[in-house]
Amino acid sequence: MTARSFTRIAIVTGAAVAAMAAGCGDDSTGPESPPYDPVLPAAWADTVSNPFFKLTPGTTAEFAGQTDEGLETIVVEVTADTREVNGVTATVVRDRVYLDGELIEDTYDWFAQDDKGNVWYLGEDSKEIENGQVVSTEGSWEWGVGGALPGIIMWSDPADHVGEDYRQEYYADEAEDWGKVVALDQEVTVPYGTFTGCVQIEEWNGLESGGHEQKYYAPGIGIVLEVGGDERVELVELTLP
Repeated sequence: MTARSFTRIAIVTGAAVAAMAAGCGDDSTGPESPPYDPVLPAAWADTVSNPFFKLTPGTTAEFAGQTDEGLETIVVEVTADTREVNGVTATVVRDRVYLDGELIEDTYDWFAQDDKGNVWYLGEDSKEIENGQVVSTEGSWEWGVGGALPGIIMWSDPADHVGEDYRQEYYADEAEDWGKVVALDQEVTVPYGTFTGCVQIEEWNGLESGGHEQKYYAPGIGIVLEVGGDERVELVELTLP
């Protein structure tokens, strides 16, 4: 996943959102790089229904945060499209990043859930844009192409993995992101509302030193807050199908 991408979002139904809005609140790199040989599931689910990462087609979320470069707005859309990735049918999520209203990144991410409820990240098609022109596709990858391997984006039960470093994606020298569940039952307040029971996950790029981010996932809605350095990107709007 590229540096500015914010596609690790999950969104559910209006009833769940209404219920949750009433309540929810180091500089080391990861384990040794390759070999990375994930234990792949024996079977896959038809939909992504994990409560911390449920992908409901037709849902759109908007995030915003002030950066050193200006106001960053991220629009994340769970599409009705699917993509076959190494024999697995994945849900397609579109992530568009704007800086002061100008599109700077357009990414399609592919996710699938196994029969245990874990959500896997299977790849992405990412484009960096300047003045309306694509200037880079760096960070793009697909499971099964060029040795790329999938990783876990959300565990079925995050409580079983607190303090455990795990890979979220692997494509040698291009996409090597890590995650770690660091806290449970967190309370988070963002412009969209206050949420309890949130899972806090620390994420970082294994190709770089430092730069760790803290992401907060609310049950029944997904990611609501990202904090990295002095920057804070918050959920500001949610449109349901």
